[in-house]
Amino acid sequence: MKIIVIGAGPSGLMCSYKLREKGFDVLLLEKNEKVAKKVYITGKGRCNITNNCSKEDFFSNVVNNPKFLFSAYNNFTSQDTMEFFESRGVKLIVERGNRVYPASYNPHDIVSCLYNACKESGVDIKLNEPVLSINKKDNYFVVVTKKNTYDADKVVIATGGKSYAHTGSTGDGYKFAQHFGHTIIEPVPALITLRIKEEIPANLYRFTFKNVSLRVITDDFKKEEFGEITFYKEGVAGATALTLSSMINRIDPNKVNIEIDFKPALDVKKLDARVIREIQSKENKTVKEVVHKLLPKEIVDWFLIISKINGDLETSTLSKEVRESIVNNLKAFKLTYIGLDDIDRAVVTSGGVSTKEVNPNTLESKLVSGLYFSGEVLDVDCFTGGYNLQTALCTGALISKKLA
Repeated sequence: MKIIVIGAGPSGLMCSYKLREKGFDVLLLEKNEKVAKKVYITGKGRCNITNNCSKEDFFSNVVNNPKFLFSAYNNFTSQDTMEFFESRGVKLIVERGNRVYPASYNPHDIVSCLYNACKESGVDIKLNEPVLSINKKDNYFVVVTKKNTYDADKVVIATGGKSYAHTGSTGDGYKFAQHFGHTIIEPVPALITLRIKEEIPANLYRFTFKNVSLRVITDDFKKEEFGEITFYKEGVAGATALTLSSMINRIDPNKVNIEIDFKPALDVKKLDARVIREIQSKENKTVKEVVHKLLPKEIVDWFLIISKINGDLETSTLSKEVRESIVNNLKAFKLTYIGLDDIDRAVVTSGGVSTKEVNPNTLESKLVSGLYFSGEVLDVDCFTGGYNLQTALCTGALISKKLA
């Protein structure tokens, strides 16, 4: 039996290896000049390959359609991923939040491992060969590329989503799926910067605040993430912002409010007492000097401007209203959310081939026999922390399990 896998990202590579391991004739087609280009920019370039978590924790970090992944993940867990790479000589390291990286922090180690596993098992990999069309005639598929035409008994679409288009993720898989009648859930960015209306001063670009809480408030829910935020020209990023972006990426920006709690360890009463102490200190003669004791110097001026607090006010004549304004803005620094950054800069794509039309136990299309989907092309996405790469790998591994 001949199987063509389209897309040599981590999901396509794992799928091809597992299929070849079962003895199938596998042709892997990749449009780029090398495999798994997107892997090189994951985990801030260090390649967060999976998360060494429990099954319960894994599914709690799947944003869309976690139940769809039950079979795939149970067949190839995070621990199976770690064993796969370690058994092939890749040393791994587990960091904060159970995030798993190659010990070298070099994505090349992960990519080489997947590529070599495929080559050594006999997968026929063809690079620089974009697929133009896929059609089914009788009981076989005809795949046309820029270079050739191939026949196959089965086809796996593992072309990724739409984020980071320069790595090859340009939405080709959606086009192929639609050709066969599949529904595409509108692709939107996930794990991405939150854009704000307020102009961020240049001195705050790439400045990271640690141990703060970022909060989003909508008509239906209030979510808060503790950790780091980083300001960029485009808006607010960092792990907290990325996580929250996946919760609000389908909500009208006009119905979303965002706030920063700069002092999450203190409630309002304790923070007020702290502010009073700073006001009464002989060292602090102005409001600006008080705020300087509570926030990094880089943000003090911007904080006062956005909060509409006069930093030149003398502490000796400070009113209760001004003091309360300082406290309230430290606990709920309000910014005007205007939407997410462009999908091309998203870590992952939310949306894709509707899971209602794909068998979760085999990943075969319910509409077209012999057509399979794997990885980010599906309408499944997760929070940051290695969960998305694990999803790519476990969906790729599942397809061979029940294929006869």
